[in-house]
Amino acid sequence: MTVDEGSEATVDDAAEELADGSDDEAESRTQRVVEFSESLIRGIEIVAAYVLVVLFAIGVFDLSLQIGEQAFTPNIFDPEVVVGFIDTALLLFIIVEVYQTVVAYTRRDETRSIVRLVLYTGIIAIVRKVIVYRTDTFATKTDALLTAAAYAVILLSLGALLYVEREAVSDS
Repeated sequence: MTVDEGSEATVDDAAEELADGSDDEAESRTQRVVEFSESLIRGIEIVAAYVLVVLFAIGVFDLSLQIGEQAFTPNIFDPEVVVGFIDTALLLFIIVEVYQTVVAYTRRDETRSIVRLVLYTGIIAIVRKVIVYRTDTFATKTDALLTAAAYAVILLSLGALLYVEREAVSDS
């Protein structure tokens, strides 16, 4: 081996080490950026959870006011008023389910439990729509029928998905 050959090998080795070092540095920089963005997302998830807590508190206060206003009037027995109370209460349940979903994401819970929460939220939302459903609010009977059919399909689909999810859990 000549001196030139040895020095070429050393230069090549040094170039490889520099390239490996710059790759490690780039990976480290990328990792720091990813960790920062994950922390930022987690912080925003926590803020979203607090916003939902505030919305829930406002909703409970509003429902209490609605009931209080109607409690000593004959309207308390009006089906539309009672359906309005139920609608508001179900909306509060939806807020709670969304809150639980956000908390589950923040805790990094198992995906299955998050899916279950989303399914429950969807079922509550559709049940809410079904309870307040009124055919007289549609322009035609066909529109009312199509809407009712859509609610039924969505509710049955969500129910089937929840059943499948529960069966998958019991099989594991």
